[in-house]
Amino acid sequence: MIKRLLFGTALLYSLQACHQHPDPHPLPGSGLDLVFADSVYQLTGVAKQEGGKLLVNYPRWSAVYKYAVTQVTGLTSNRSFPDEATNNWNEKEPGKNKWICVQSVYTDDNNNFWVLDPAAPFLKTIVDDGPKLVKMEGGTMAKKYFFKDILPDTAYVNDVRVDTKRKYAYLTESKRGGIIVLDLATGKMRVVLSTHYSVKSDPSYKFIIDGMELMKDGKPVKFNSDGIALTPDGNWLYYKPLTDDKLYRIETAALRNWNLDDAALGARVQDLGHFVTTDGMIFDKQGNLYMGDLQRYRIVKIDPSLHLTVLLQDARLIWPDSYSIADGYLYISCSQIQKQPEYNNGVNKRTTPYTVYRLKL
Repeated sequence: MIKRLLFGTALLYSLQACHQHPDPHPLPGSGLDLVFADSVYQLTGVAKQEGGKLLVNYPRWSAVYKYAVTQVTGLTSNRSFPDEATNNWNEKEPGKNKWICVQSVYTDDNNNFWVLDPAAPFLKTIVDDGPKLVKMEGGTMAKKYFFKDILPDTAYVNDVRVDTKRKYAYLTESKRGGIIVLDLATGKMRVVLSTHYSVKSDPSYKFIIDGMELMKDGKPVKFNSDGIALTPDGNWLYYKPLTDDKLYRIETAALRNWNLDDAALGARVQDLGHFVTTDGMIFDKQGNLYMGDLQRYRIVKIDPSLHLTVLLQDARLIWPDSYSIADGYLYISCSQIQKQPEYNNGVNKRTTPYTVYRLKL
């Protein structure tokens, strides 16, 4: 039986999250503050430095496109990051030193920005020498890691977490499904778990949002491994497919053991059960995991004992996408993916700007 305890405006749930679909209206005193809005271009990622810059990124998913990465300068203003030249790529030139189709931006524990460029415009094939993870130092591409040699042309690298102490990065690949393990010190990398069920969206799960199953070309939409999060001690990597409500984890020591094959790694995956459908997710320093709940316009928190608390339910959370924690706030980008024309028989159903909010933690 699911037990509920009411604490003010927050609901505490057991391991099996509630699957009712309440009306997506703000809870009293929600404290959701708008920090950036773009009425034209679709953003996905957000990264905030402690006491520093706020970045957003824009994937090249349609012809309505200008910059890949920008620094927010005001409520409705931003500028190209690190400069216009890096954002100005065309298909006739190589992509090593340019942003091609940036999916994620991230801030590590040392307050450095990282930019993840899957380099697959329009979610199609990747550009030669384009797929890369880039560590930024100021306005400089300080270090670049290229994935072309370990990925098929149809891959889409989606999200990243960096362990600054062990000098490792972990990334999700969301087309086929899989985890990329990257040794930042040596550049050695490999894709693991690409055939394991934990990186595959459950085919039996109906991803219903706004009262309808998300469909494309007459078929249910299935996104594989997407959200990824690293515990504060770096010992566990949490990850999940996007279009179902399952959550998984694996010890990073196993991922860093290059002698373990996929079968051995698969045996070490832990199935944590059913929670919510989320895009991104992030841990705070206390070991609480924050997720969106795409189907119910919510932000939820899962504590170290796996209890789920609803922090916020608000109609403005239209596909909460990515997260960053800084200055005592949870930053949330809203990409409105379910409103895109390809999921609505060619009709663009977006009615409000793409946004970034913050929520006091």
